Amino acid sequence: MEFVLSLDWALLLFMVGLMAGFVDSIAGGGGLITVPALLAVGLNPAQALATNKLQSSGGAFSASYYFVRKGMVKLSDLKLAIVLTFVGSALGTTLVQMIDASVLEHIIPFLMIGIAGYFLFSPSVGDTDCKQRFTMNLFALTAGFGIGFYDGFFGPGTGSFFAIAFVSLMGFSLTKATAHTKVLNCTSNIASLLFFIMGGAVVWKVGLVMITGQLIGARLGSKVVMSRGQQIIRPMIVIISLIMTGKLLWNNYGYLLFS
Repeated sequence: MEFVLSLDWALLLFMVGLMAGFVDSIAGGGGLITVPALLAVGLNPAQALATNKLQSSGGAFSASYYFVRKGMVKLSDLKLAIVLTFVGSALGTTLVQMIDASVLEHIIPFLMIGIAGYFLFSPSVGDTDCKQRFTMNLFALTAGFGIGFYDGFFGPGTGSFFAIAFVSLMGFSLTKATAHTKVLNCTSNIASLLFFIMGGAVVWKVGLVMITGQLIGARLGSKVVMSRGQQIIRPMIVIISLIMTGKLLWNNYGYLLFS
């Protein structure tokens, strides 16, 4: 049966895409906004996840293009990281269709709390570039491939994981880390999207409406990163990480409150 999208829902999804694109380009976590909206409009879980990858790819590409054009990211420096992130995401997307990834729902909340704590209680971390611990090639082999795999396999918090990896391993400032994060996040989104397209789960009319909003929101968010950087990225990463933690804990243990 063909999915029917009313004008009211189309306008709402456009606004959802715009808001998610803005948030995602700064701190990640846009899926917290978009996936519930996609489920609410009537998509089944597989369609919601696949369509979410379509619309989020548009926002990630918009933000990445902006950062590259402004000179904050040199793609030549990220060639290996882009390739390995793509491969990792493709493998993760393939594997998640074969096995149950629900075990990660019990682990990720505690990692997200760790990320929030890292930025909350280390006020000087990420203010400026600092000592580099990994070469870019080693970063590509470890963080690029590993986080790319995680994004294809499960997904929540990918932007935060990339950001903390760039800050702690490459010594990037938080603004610079955010710019580089969007390029690799875009890569993993596209790799995952290609496999969802082959599976026929993408609802194109919904995804294309949301992409329009994503493109605008991501561009606005990218400009905020350039102009206010440290002032807004750190608190948003902390807030988004804690919200994700709460959502995942509620999904896993909320029933205990009513039992």
